[in-house]
This record gives sequence, C-alpha cells and structure tokens, in this order.
Amino acid sequence: TEIYTAAEEKFSIEDLIVDEEMVITISHAGYIKRLSATAYKRQGRGGKGVTGMKTKDEDFVEGMFIASTHHYILFFTDKGRCYWLKVYEVPEGGRATKGRQISNILELKADEKIAAYIAVKEFDDQHFVVMATSSGVIKKTALSVFSNPRKAGIIAASVDDKDYLIEAKLTDGTEDVILVTRQGQACRFHESDVRSMGRTAGGVRGITLEKKDYVIGMVVVKREGSLLTICDRGYGKRSDIADYRVTRRGGKGVISMKLTDKTGELVAVKEVVDSDELMIISTEGQVIRLTLKNVRVMGRATQGVRLINLDGKDKVVDVARLAAKDDEENGTDNGIVEEVTEE
Repeated sequence: TEIYTAAEEKFSIEDLIVDEEMVITISHAGYIKRLSATAYKRQGRGGKGVTGMKTKDEDFVEGMFIASTHHYILFFTDKGRCYWLKVYEVPEGGRATKGRQISNILELKADEKIAAYIAVKEFDDQHFVVMATSSGVIKKTALSVFSNPRKAGIIAASVDDKDYLIEAKLTDGTEDVILVTRQGQACRFHESDVRSMGRTAGGVRGITLEKKDYVIGMVVVKREGSLLTICDRGYGKRSDIADYRVTRRGGKGVISMKLTDKTGELVAVKEVVDSDELMIISTEGQVIRLTLKNVRVMGRATQGVRLINLDGKDKVVDVARLAAKDDEENGTDNGIVEEVTEE
C-alpha cells in the first residue's frame, strides 16, 4: 500500500502547464496575444516571412518578445500601480488574429492607462525596476519586491495626484539613465546615484525642471547607439549618446535639441540604431513609418530635420519603435523610402 502525504498532493494549475517558448505580441492600441514559437518557421535571410499579428489600419505591433509560458509580464500604469500576468495567462491566438485588449484582461481602474511593461523570468535581487514620472522623479526598486502580486494590482511607486508615471525599465543596477524634457533638456546620470527603495516610496529628484517643463521620456542606455528626439511639429534628430556627458542626478542637464517655433517642443525620445524602425503618429491620424538609417547623426544642440510633414494645427502625438520581427515582405529594408532632408 502506498501512502501519499497532503504535501505531496498539493499542486498548482501551473504544474499542468507545459514549459514552452511563446511569442508575445503587443500592439500600439493595447492588444496582446501569445503564440507558440514553433508557429514561426526558421527562414534564411531575405525570406518573405509570415504575418505575426492582425491589426487595424491605424494599429501596429509595438512589442514582440519571446518568453516561456512560466515567465511573467509586469504592466505599470500611469498611476504608479503594477499588474502582472504569467505568460500562459495571455490569450493564445493564431498568427493572423489581433488578440485581446490588455484592459479587458487586467483589472485596471477606470482612470488608469498602461505606461510600460517588462517581461521577466524570475524575481531576483540583482535586477531593478527604474521608474520615472513627468515631474522628474526617479525611483529604483529591486525586482524581487514585485514577486507577490494581487489581482487588483500593487503600488509600484507613490505618484502625486498632479503627476504620472511615464516609463519603467528593467536594469542590472550598473547602467546609465537619461531623462529628457518637453523643453529639450537631457540629464544623464549613473543608476547607482539612485538608491533602491520600497514599493510605496515616492522616489527622488532625477532632473531639475524649469517652470512649465516636464519629462517626456526616459532612456536606460543599453546599446550606446544614438538618441532620437522628436518634436510635435514633425522635426527630429539623432545625436550620439556619447555626446551626453554623465552628470549628477537632479541636475538641469544639457540641451538635447535646439527648439524653435518651427520645430515645436519635444514629445518623444528613443535610443536607436540604424536598423531600427519607428512609427510616428499625429493628432489628425497621419502615420509614417521611418527607418532610422535615413536619419543621419547630428550634433547634440542642433535643430534636426523634418521627419513628417504636418498640415495646419496637426501635431505629432506619439512615437513608437517597431518590434524587431521576421515578417518583412522582402527580408530587407522596407521602411519609408521618402528622402529625409534638412530645411
């Protein structure tokens, strides 16, 4: 006769889930799905590829990454809350389906919007989540602190009522952070200048702002490529990240782009390399796809070039880096072919 103890009988639903590599896709409009990595057959360079996600005309794939069914995806909202899903909880769909709205899967509050997401394998003490708010506050919290989620979300950072979270990035504790403001200032500092804090802490000063200025983006330097800054009037510029000297946390920073009435103010900043592609979206629905090799690297304090032509009061409202993918029609540069010229 075999005797089983109560402890041996305990198991979770996760024990029944096969540990399998999945391709997770997230669209700009907030649709998410997972699909087995085996659905994407390996092809040689220049292959035609396959469709990775069906999207509406105005939507596009903004994030695509591979993760195990047992990995986690952390979602951070503008209110400073964190929600997470196991990858196997993400709805599974075919290559040509668009997936489900993230807001219909997570129990977001009515006034919350997803500001950032991070995929992780495990919650250790060697990695950190670095968060930034529009008022220039920076916060670093050990990844391990996020290991016990609640269905209704947990506090990731205490954010003031008039403030909001703009970004959250995963770091290893040794990287550089760049905060960039609406009026064109950029402050680069070592991540080590920010001490690790508990979940409910509010953070520390990352950059000192002038009146009416606010932070529009945060970059954690990973590739030492170039910094792309884009203005609301359609102008943009790439500058070498090495041109942004490391200063102390909380300083005013340096000029990232020369702003004029013609350029407007900054709306987005991205760390990019030549092979990256972007989508630029305007308030009136104009969308342009742009390959970065067509935008030359310029000096840090220069005005930049026109990236998108806008009519009347139309302005750039959002910019997203396209996910690296294998579904290009010809396997090579299929970005915009319009020549970018300086005015």
